[in-house]
Amino acid sequence: MKKLFYIVLLIPFLAISQNSPEPLVIQNVMLTVLPGHVKAFEEGVAAHNKKYHTAGPYQSSVFIIDNGKNSGKYIWNMGPLPWSAMDGRPTTANGHDADWDAKVVPHLSNEVDVNYWRMHADLSDFSKDFTLKNLSVFMIDVKRFKDIDFMEKVVKKVHQVYMSKMPDQRHGIYTNEMPAMDGPDFAWVDFFDSMGWMGRPDTFVKDFEAVHGAGSFSTFLADVEATTNGQCTELWIFRPDLSGNTGLVESASRQ
Repeated sequence: MKKLFYIVLLIPFLAISQNSPEPLVIQNVMLTVLPGHVKAFEEGVAAHNKKYHTAGPYQSSVFIIDNGKNSGKYIWNMGPLPWSAMDGRPTTANGHDADWDAKVVPHLSNEVDVNYWRMHADLSDFSKDFTLKNLSVFMIDVKRFKDIDFMEKVVKKVHQVYMSKMPDQRHGIYTNEMPAMDGPDFAWVDFFDSMGWMGRPDTFVKDFEAVHGAGSFSTFLADVEATTNGQCTELWIFRPDLSGNTGLVESASRQ
């Protein structure tokens, strides 16, 4: 599993039947806007999304990255949907591609990245409806051949802490369907409304040992070191004005 999760994540944004026999994936695209083209880009991508991506498996969400080396770049998200639904996505037949090429592409640089992310419902918590606003996207570069150990010894233990000590904190877990040498592997996404959430007291170590036992955090850190190469966090801000959907996340469609 690789390094930066540029394109989230993240993240399920529409209702798909929970009876789908296929795992659900999310297409994420990171877009870099040319200097001086922000206004034209935003007008173009908003018009495109509200024409072609408002409902069903192809509805879209747009985020802007608010920190780090990707600050100012945009995340265009479609899904979640099963792989089989990709065959029916909007293309040239209904003018979709021509509209994108006319309204969006002229305002973009050649720097673009596309990823497909699989959500793990058993390790996520969408037990209550909420509306997207701010996302903390924690990205992990997982060591080669350590995927299983990482999920078992790290991710599942953190999920247990969240469910026990932070039951109201909505979070999503994602893995890259097609990881690359210079791309991301894993992302943990926390959804929150107020920026005050970023300044909350850090009680994770105390909470972890309350759930897993005294002294367990040292073992946890050793497992993190043994299975990962590094991590980083990006803050994503949802832009409903640019998106095809409203940002409503319905719990029934995520279980």
